Amino acid sequence: MQKKLTVTTIRKRKGDTPLVMITAYDALFARLFDPVADIILVGDSLNMTFAGRNDTLSATLEQMIYHTNAVCAGAPGTFVICDMPFGTYTAPEQALTNAVRVYRETPADAVKIEGGREKAAIVARLVSEGVAVCGHIGLLPQAVRGEGGYKVKGRDEENALSLIEDARAVEDAGAFCLVVEGVKADVAKRIAEAVSIPVVGIGAGNAVDGQVLVFADMLGLYEPFVPKFVKQYMNGAEAVKAAVEAYRKEVTERTFPAPEHTY
Repeated sequence: MQKKLTVTTIRKRKGDTPLVMITAYDALFARLFDPVADIILVGDSLNMTFAGRNDTLSATLEQMIYHTNAVCAGAPGTFVICDMPFGTYTAPEQALTNAVRVYRETPADAVKIEGGREKAAIVARLVSEGVAVCGHIGLLPQAVRGEGGYKVKGRDEENALSLIEDARAVEDAGAFCLVVEGVKADVAKRIAEAVSIPVVGIGAGNAVDGQVLVFADMLGLYEPFVPKFVKQYMNGAEAVKAAVEAYRKEVTERTFPAPEHTY
């Protein structure tokens, strides 16, 4: 079993072996990921995959705490980050109150906050009180309604420089790592080179310090939408449907339970 990472050992992975991050929302999948993942992100994406919503915005802190506890129970050997949901970190003291709840009510190792320079003061406040913070810049899922959709970032030099400033501001505020989402690969590379903390990409090319994917996407379980940047490592939805159909067939034909399944 690999040794559980810490904030310190994650920082040391900068420019070294890429970090492997994956989302999980329950103990069942967390237990499967525990031997292989460096970091598990309890993402507010659960609002879409678990709750069937169109975006992440209505996820609550109570939901995140519940699912984080489940993930920590299933993956005791993996560094776990809890996504701070929309509306829970609009000001430094509010953010601190909510992050303290996460730390008190779960064994989470860190929290994640979306935003760049405009969130630097919030990151700094949390870090000053001992809360480990993972930043998140580029495409921000919690800003999808305000931006009118999911839009790739870094398409021009002005935006590229702005993203680099965001990354530096989050690093200066004390974040131990940074997720960069939906950013042109060449710009993501520049971001990674501009900061001394690990940059974990999602839809940001491979010239960064690690990758993260939503597990339902990479396992082919989420059918409504597959982002361009997702590689499906299996067709999970078809496999599950085939298994359930086989179960239905055997039940209706009375071939299950067979003698070996009967007391």
